Amino acid sequence: MKKQHGLRQMKVKQKGVIVAVNAKGELGRRIRDMGLVPGTELKVTGRAPLKDPVALRLKDFTLTLRNNEADYITVETEGE
Repeated sequence: MKKQHGLRQMKVKQKGVIVAVNAKGELGRRIRDMGLVPGTELKVTGRAPLKDPVALRLKDFTLTLRNNEADYITVETEGE
Protein backbone atom coordinates (compact mmCIF):
# COMPACT_ATOMS: atom_id res chain seq x y z
CA MET A 1 0.00 0.00 0.00
CA LYS A 2 1.32 3.44 -0.90
CA LYS A 3 1.40 6.24 1.67
CA GLN A 4 1.88 10.01 1.28
CA HIS A 5 3.71 12.13 3.83
CA GLY A 6 6.35 14.84 4.14
CA LEU A 7 9.92 14.20 3.03
CA ARG A 8 11.13 14.92 6.60
CA GLN A 9 9.36 11.75 7.83
CA MET A 10 11.30 9.43 5.53
CA LYS A 11 13.82 7.08 7.13
CA VAL A 12 17.40 6.46 6.01
CA LYS A 13 17.50 3.97 3.08
CA GLN A 14 13.80 4.55 2.36
CA LYS A 15 12.77 5.20 -1.25
CA GLY A 16 9.94 7.37 -2.48
CA VAL A 17 8.53 9.44 -5.32
CA ILE A 18 7.85 13.18 -5.10
CA VAL A 19 4.13 13.91 -5.58
CA ALA A 20 4.09 17.65 -4.80
CA VAL A 21 6.30 20.65 -4.03
CA ASN A 22 4.22 23.06 -1.99
CA ALA A 23 6.71 25.94 -1.74
CA LYS A 24 5.90 29.20 -3.50
CA GLY A 25 8.02 31.98 -4.92
CA GLU A 26 11.80 31.94 -4.79
CA LEU A 27 12.02 28.92 -2.46
CA GLY A 28 9.73 26.86 -4.71
CA ARG A 29 11.77 27.77 -7.76
CA ARG A 30 15.03 26.90 -6.00
CA ILE A 31 13.71 23.51 -4.86
CA ARG A 32 12.50 22.69 -8.38
CA ASP A 33 15.82 23.90 -9.88
CA MET A 34 17.59 21.30 -7.71
CA GLY A 35 15.63 18.58 -9.54
CA LEU A 36 13.02 18.04 -6.83
CA VAL A 37 9.92 17.93 -9.04
CA PRO A 38 6.82 15.68 -9.00
CA GLY A 39 7.53 12.22 -10.41
CA THR A 40 11.18 12.18 -9.30
CA GLU A 41 12.30 9.03 -7.50
CA LEU A 42 14.61 9.51 -4.54
CA LYS A 43 16.24 7.66 -1.68
CA VAL A 44 17.27 9.02 1.72
CA THR A 45 20.94 8.11 2.07
CA GLY A 46 21.73 9.72 5.40
CA ARG A 47 21.04 12.31 8.06
CA ALA A 48 23.34 14.54 10.08
CA PRO A 49 23.66 13.70 13.80
CA LEU A 50 20.99 16.27 14.74
CA LYS A 51 18.75 15.02 11.87
CA ASP A 52 19.32 18.17 9.79
CA PRO A 53 20.21 18.22 6.92
CA VAL A 54 19.05 15.10 5.11
CA ALA A 55 21.06 13.56 2.23
CA LEU A 56 19.09 12.41 -0.80
CA ARG A 57 20.07 10.40 -3.85
CA LEU A 58 18.12 11.26 -6.98
CA LYS A 59 18.81 10.83 -10.65
CA ASP A 60 22.62 10.60 -10.75
CA PHE A 61 23.60 12.84 -7.86
CA THR A 62 23.45 13.30 -4.09
CA LEU A 63 21.77 16.38 -2.64
CA THR A 64 21.51 17.65 0.92
CA LEU A 65 18.37 19.47 1.99
CA ARG A 66 17.52 21.28 5.20
CA ASN A 67 14.45 20.05 7.07
CA ASN A 68 12.69 23.39 6.69
CA GLU A 69 12.98 22.90 2.89
CA ALA A 70 12.01 19.22 3.08
CA ASP A 71 8.77 20.21 4.84
CA TYR A 72 7.46 21.63 1.53
CA ILE A 73 7.89 18.32 -0.32
CA THR A 74 5.25 15.58 -0.26
CA VAL A 75 6.41 12.06 -1.16
CA GLU A 76 4.76 8.73 -1.74
CA THR A 77 6.38 5.64 -0.20
CA GLU A 78 5.50 2.01 0.14
CA GLY A 79 3.65 1.60 3.45
CA GLU A 80 3.44 -1.43 5.68
